[in-house]
Amino acid sequence: MEDLTALQSATTSALLATTRTASHLANSDLPYHRSLDAELSSALDAQNARLLTVAERLLGTATRSTAETGVRSHAPRLRSIDGVEGNWRAVVDVVDSLLERADTALDEFTGAVRRLSPAVAEQQKVGTVAGGGVKPGRIAAALRNRDIEKPQLRFEHVPRNDETEVFAPLLESKPHATKPLVDVQALEQPYQREIEEFRYQDSVYTQVEPIPYHPFESTTATFVDTEEAMYEMLGELEQATEVAIDLEHHDQRSYIGIVSLMQISTRDKDWIVDTLKPWRRKLHCLNEVFANPGILKILHGAYMDVMWLQRDLGLYLVGLFDTHYACRALGYSGGSLAFLLKKFAHVDAQKQYQMADWRIRPLPQELFDYARSDTHYLLYIFDNMRNELIQRSDFTKPNHEGDKLWDVLQKSSETALQRYEHPVYDAELGQGPVGWYKLLARTPALLNKEQFAVFRAVHKWRDDVAREQDDSVHFVLPNNHIFSLAKQIPETKEGALNTAHPATQTVRFRLDELLAVVRSAKENGKDGDDMMDVLNRIEPQLPRKIAREVAAAHSVAAFLPKPSTPAVNGANPTSSILPLRSATSAFWGLALASTAPQERRGYSTAVPSISLTVPLPPLTAEIFADPPEPTYTPVRAASPEPTAVALEDDGHDDIFVLKQLGTKRKRAAREAEPRDAMMDGMAANNDEVAIMPDSDAERAREKAERKKARKEAKRAQRATSAAGGLNYDDPVVDEDQPFDYASAPSILHPPRESREEVRERTKKVVNPYAKSSDVPKALGRVQKERSGRSMTYKS
Repeated sequence: MEDLTALQSATTSALLATTRTASHLANSDLPYHRSLDAELSSALDAQNARLLTVAERLLGTATRSTAETGVRSHAPRLRSIDGVEGNWRAVVDVVDSLLERADTALDEFTGAVRRLSPAVAEQQKVGTVAGGGVKPGRIAAALRNRDIEKPQLRFEHVPRNDETEVFAPLLESKPHATKPLVDVQALEQPYQREIEEFRYQDSVYTQVEPIPYHPFESTTATFVDTEEAMYEMLGELEQATEVAIDLEHHDQRSYIGIVSLMQISTRDKDWIVDTLKPWRRKLHCLNEVFANPGILKILHGAYMDVMWLQRDLGLYLVGLFDTHYACRALGYSGGSLAFLLKKFAHVDAQKQYQMADWRIRPLPQELFDYARSDTHYLLYIFDNMRNELIQRSDFTKPNHEGDKLWDVLQKSSETALQRYEHPVYDAELGQGPVGWYKLLARTPALLNKEQFAVFRAVHKWRDDVAREQDDSVHFVLPNNHIFSLAKQIPETKEGALNTAHPATQTVRFRLDELLAVVRSAKENGKDGDDMMDVLNRIEPQLPRKIAREVAAAHSVAAFLPKPSTPAVNGANPTSSILPLRSATSAFWGLALASTAPQERRGYSTAVPSISLTVPLPPLTAEIFADPPEPTYTPVRAASPEPTAVALEDDGHDDIFVLKQLGTKRKRAAREAEPRDAMMDGMAANNDEVAIMPDSDAERAREKAERKKARKEAKRAQRATSAAGGLNYDDPVVDEDQPFDYASAPSILHPPRESREEVRERTKKVVNPYAKSSDVPKALGRVQKERSGRSMTYKS
């Protein structure tokens, strides 16, 4: 203990001195001192290189594999200051790992944690988990563990990830075969004939009482991790008539994925099979049950399970019933297994373990129970769904039109007929499950030649690296980073790390390699393929679809040209590709466009000259020519609801104005006019424009009558004002009459009112908001409950 205290004191003093020195240097203006003294600048460069070398050696020592941890990791490279910034996250990870190991060692030294003996530790590492596993307190640390050694490296057949030939089935024998294995063709599913000729037993169409499941708490599952346990399980499975099957798959640290666990349940027992053992391919002996037409196999969402079973274990399903298709046939609101567990077994699935790392060994108890629950209740769920399918089916219709159960069985058989194939990369057209075509088709993006070349090159680089490292492509580089790199086309390490942020571990380690791929693709893309030309070769309608989606996203759909006319006889027209940018404009002439990629940060040193002039079309004499004189003729309006119009004379003989009728002032003026003048304006009600007579005497007479009517209206208004009120039934005074400012009351010096006048005026004023404050008040704001520290009140 004294040695530990002395070591701790010496280490603390050294760390404090180092921290003070680093802080002092950080506060100094080193660039200024470099500019004054060349020798100092050289000395600083030498010390910088020495410190980087020492730091890199220390990181290499810290990340070196040890027999105790069994974890292999790569030390970050610190060649320069840029290397420190680019690999800073990796440096932090190494330091965190050292601190955790130091804490563990200190706990063991002080006795806070007792180290297990080597025999007990080895037993926990390779021992079975018969309903056991690690303690519940270790589940959180186990789920976060990402440094698990890849189990596929210990397989007898290590995945190669570079197979391009036809997938060869892993079968050594073919149980329950009607067609021998030697007669199976290369492109044929080994059990294709057996699945197509299979007929479900009559018991599937029999409605019986569901068989209850055994209580989950009072039963357990058998963990199968030895060959002896596997054969023992096989003997019990052969006695069953229905079995429930499910798989747990891991696809993060494996290129093609890996089946990590298999759950099998009968009416009376559950098994959890460890499929990460080196002898895992010997599990193909389970075809004695899986391919047995007398045993019904119940799975939920078996589309991918069928492929994984063929790829990893050489297992095939004859007599499959997929409860997912039953959910769709019955029209359930949900189609997941968690929905069925809640509906029929009243069990809440622990979704926090759904995305767990199923490679963890020994298997924690929480993961063990979660995996077991997937199949423990599935046979009981099948009984209920089968009865409901029979009840809701109409067996009287021909050709199975009303048979819902028959539809489920047919779709289940089609799922079982799938055949696994190696993922082959198509760099030219991006076809296949790992190609770039689907990614580009799902994402509306318009890329020029250079960007499209970078996109394809980076996508190919990601696939090559993932195959080499045996990691998933998303672990190497996410999809959104590929688009970012293609659009930005960074030239420096800093630009690449900023574009692909947060950078993955693979990108940080192979950044130089990635930048070389980007630069080469950019150079080759100048004369490379056009994105729309390549997509048009694959699917002629896709370029137009992408253009529409991009236009809708940027609200420029109105500026895109209309689709071209389809060709005759179904042939693709030569202009089937929707032009994304026009070379000329009908008004502006040549379009101003630039296809040069823009950097995310900073600006290029070679800035082109920017023209601020706008090219206008040539101005000809026709532009300034007067428009032709309009000719007015009586026109029959096409509107079903005509608008009444009339003619108003403003004193000129050759000009008339059409105005819409309908205002109160015009109606009042029209009532005051003689009947013959009103008849002249009724032509508008017949949907025709009324033309006033050309007689000078007639126009003079109408003008005199209107003037007389206005005088009478003024006389009546003055009489009303003198009486102390307004008569709203009288015509309104013409707005053309000038305002009499002399007789108007003063605004700055209004006449003073007497007290009696004020009292009389205020009596008539009504305040509509006088009683608005008499309503009952609402409750005060209630103090809400807050998480964390509670509140204590003292009297």
